[in-house]
This record gives sequence, C-alpha cells and structure tokens, in this order.
Amino acid sequence: MANFINNANGSDEKQYIIFTLNNEFYGIDIIHINTIIMMPEITDVPLSADYIKGMISLRGHIIPVINLHKRMNYGEEVITKDTRIIVFNINETEQVGIVVDSVKEVMVISSEEIESPSPFMKSEDSFISGVGKKADMLVSILDINSIVDDKALEECVA
Repeated sequence: MANFINNANGSDEKQYIIFTLNNEFYGIDIIHINTIIMMPEITDVPLSADYIKGMISLRGHIIPVINLHKRMNYGEEVITKDTRIIVFNINETEQVGIVVDSVKEVMVISSEEIESPSPFMKSEDSFISGVGKKADMLVSILDINSIVDDKALEECVA
C-alpha cells in the first residue's frame, strides 16, 4: 500500500519525512511512520548488537531503538535538544525506533526525482534505496527493511 499521489501531469509522488544524520539529509516514506518523539530515557538491552540503543515504552508497547549512527558506521551519535526517535511499523504488530539528529520536514518527491544509488557506494550505503533530488538538496531515501532485516533486531523484538 504505497502513498503515491498521482498529479495532473501523471507523475507519481510520495511524501517523505526528511531528517538529518551525520550532517546529511535522509528520507523515509511517510506511510511507514507511526510517530516522532523527543529523546526519552532508553533502557539498555544486555548482550544486544552494538547498534541496538535499547528499548523504550511508548503507549504501552515496548519498542527496540536502533542507533542509526552505529548501524550506518558513522560512530556514536551526539544527543542534542533536536535529537528525535522516529518510530515506524515493521509489520502489523511490531514497531522499531531509530535515533536521528533532527527531523526537518515532510517533503513530496516524485519518482522521476529519485535515482538508484551508485554502484560505487560503500557497504553502509546499502541501506539506501535511492537518492532524491529536490532543488539544491540531495536526500538519501532510507530502505527501512534493510535497517531492520537483521537477526539481532529480530531477537530483540521477539
């Protein structure tokens, strides 16, 4: 169920939440987003993968939180007043949160404005499904399935 908008000139458009990570712009298809929250207290999960930041309780649900900086080999994040957790659905019953530096806006990007990632991108960029070009801005479109498709996260969610 994609959230494509078919406009008068026939191009398909999607809405993306635009956020920053390591001074770069990233986007996630808004259809996957459940909520965006300020950084709460996070409970550590012993013996979890290094990119699992921990767990939070949100509206009665326990949600694993991914340190996206570590997951994408950027190192440790710096928590500021702008740091947010984007919570998204990975299936009908489970949610995951990712820590991002800041959330900027909702942006409409047409399929014509998105290019496939370059074959020369590094392995941490395998989390990128495409690169959107909007005015003078490049937005790396995050493939959330590749972020959460990992045994360590599955064990944490189970």
